[in-house]
Amino acid sequence: MNGEWVKTNTEDVIESINPANGEINGKYEIATEEMVNDAVKAARVALEGDDWKRVTRKQRAKILQAIAALIREHQSELATLETLDNGKLYNESWEDMTECAELFEYYAGWTDKFYTENNPVEGDFLSVTTADPIGICGQIVPFNFPLQMAALKMAPALAMANTVLLKPANATSFSAIRFFEILHNSKLLPPGTVNLLVGNSRVGSWISRHPDIDKLSFTGSTNVGKQLLHDSADSNLKPVTLELGGKSPNIIFADYPKLDAAIERSFIGLFTHKGEKCSSPTRLFVQKPIYDEVVEKISQLAREYKCGDPFNPQSNQGAQCTKAHMESILAYIESAKEEGARITAGGERDTDGSNAKGYFIKPTILADVHNKMKVAQEEIFGPVLCVIPFDTEEEVIAMANDTIYGLGAGLWTGDTSRAHRVANQLKAGMVFVNRYGCYDMASPFGGIKQSGWGKEYAIHSLNSFISKRAIWFAY
Repeated sequence: MNGEWVKTNTEDVIESINPANGEINGKYEIATEEMVNDAVKAARVALEGDDWKRVTRKQRAKILQAIAALIREHQSELATLETLDNGKLYNESWEDMTECAELFEYYAGWTDKFYTENNPVEGDFLSVTTADPIGICGQIVPFNFPLQMAALKMAPALAMANTVLLKPANATSFSAIRFFEILHNSKLLPPGTVNLLVGNSRVGSWISRHPDIDKLSFTGSTNVGKQLLHDSADSNLKPVTLELGGKSPNIIFADYPKLDAAIERSFIGLFTHKGEKCSSPTRLFVQKPIYDEVVEKISQLAREYKCGDPFNPQSNQGAQCTKAHMESILAYIESAKEEGARITAGGERDTDGSNAKGYFIKPTILADVHNKMKVAQEEIFGPVLCVIPFDTEEEVIAMANDTIYGLGAGLWTGDTSRAHRVANQLKAGMVFVNRYGCYDMASPFGGIKQSGWGKEYAIHSLNSFISKRAIWFAY
């Protein structure tokens, strides 16, 4: 923090466990409440000091571009740390690092393009709205995309001249620690501009409750998001952006002419990153005339998908992030069996050969799921697909919307009228027609209902890191 590494002088540490073999990668100390307070003070000094205030917009853009270049320079190292911590495939981590760099490059382009507004007011007045930095930004990121989510929050915050306190997930902090070490050595940012706080949920709570933090941005589970929201309200009513859970529906109608393509994309949409994605199409609704065919073909894809060493190019799926998370996923599979679901692929831990000590779960297809089952209503966050049959368009829309979540939704149909009709009735922040999972930095990402508050990417991220002021001039 404040441009220096700080030791806690306590024995309160967290072990980083390699999910692929259960071995300890290393340990790190948990931040104390005093360290959080010190980081906030450093961020306030940096925010209000000349070293950061006097950085012009073009200079800020160059700094963000330079950060992107550093990520690319250290891409292999950062991707390796991510895979050792998280268990995802190395090539998935490599792609994540590419997006990290692209995020800083993208928001570098926004620094001198965020204009003030001229308000069309009545009378002999000039009214303008300015966009100021919102202040100190507390940012808490999850374990599934550790550095990519950090970049998604840090880049727009810095582009708008804020200061940052970043807390990575306790299970996956190593890539963030190394990233901050790289930033520290680069001397690109004034001390206190960015501050790293590693630790457990207590650290996140200290951040959300802190009365001198001006903004909170969180990505993670809905339950934790609710708690952080309460914490923020009780402290200083700081604005909060929440990107939370999902139980996204994905509908295949019998009239879609490229069925094999729909099956393959639906499979990839869920099972990449070992299903640890909030927007995954976890509920696959299939119209009854093609139901048996879809179940068999997607089950065959699952049977052919191989768990294994994340650094082995032959592996299709890595290990779940933690032992506790693996056990939670297996418990959901057991509940599905008890409620009458039919397992057509997977359904168990993969302990074959070198996988024996890792947290691997075979890609699992649950057929004949009813939309009221626990596995159809609660977020599993793993390699488990629920396949649900339906008859009519009206029936499937009702089932798709019957969830507390509203992040993503998808549909596959050869009928253009149906595509528009159904897309406009699905209650989700993002709807994908004839290709599930389309993401671009120019398009907003975020959900409705209990999937979150606010949007990320594009100008939407920038809007969440500014404070607007209306100024009136009388003639």
